Amino acid sequence: MKKEKYPYILNETTARFDFESKGPNGTVKKTVDYYKIGRWIDGSQVYNLAFGDWDENNNVINDLSRTDNNDRDKILATVASTVIDMVAAMEHIAIYAEGSTPARTRLYQIAINNNKKEIEGILNIYGYIDEKWQLFESGKNYEAFLVTRKKV
Repeated sequence: MKKEKYPYILNETTARFDFESKGPNGTVKKTVDYYKIGRWIDGSQVYNLAFGDWDENNNVINDLSRTDNNDRDKILATVASTVIDMVAAMEHIAIYAEGSTPARTRLYQIAINNNKKEIEGILNIYGYIDEKWQLFESGKNYEAFLVTRKKV
């Protein structure tokens, strides 16, 4: 993606990406973690995208925290970049994403919609609505999202 993003470090053995958000509330460690949850209709392995602030005390992702570092778009671009890296590294996978709250799911949808043309150049985007998956369409409110690598 062409948007400004943070540099990140990939832990290749765990499919985990770490980066730091920097802004008026200081530096906050963020983590994007991918783990297997099932299979997609084409047989691809589905990975869940877990994202949030890294809680050093409990060694977990806090997906409900609010950093308010005025860098939301940069953070979303960074997370999107990790998705692209994952599908580039592992050809036959699908990435599942759902916000930890309805408002966060809506934020993801807005980000996908705002970058749809660029995303669709490299990924197939699906939305979950009415208890089924369909190709992503603007103007619909999805409960979750899934992307796969476009076949060339």
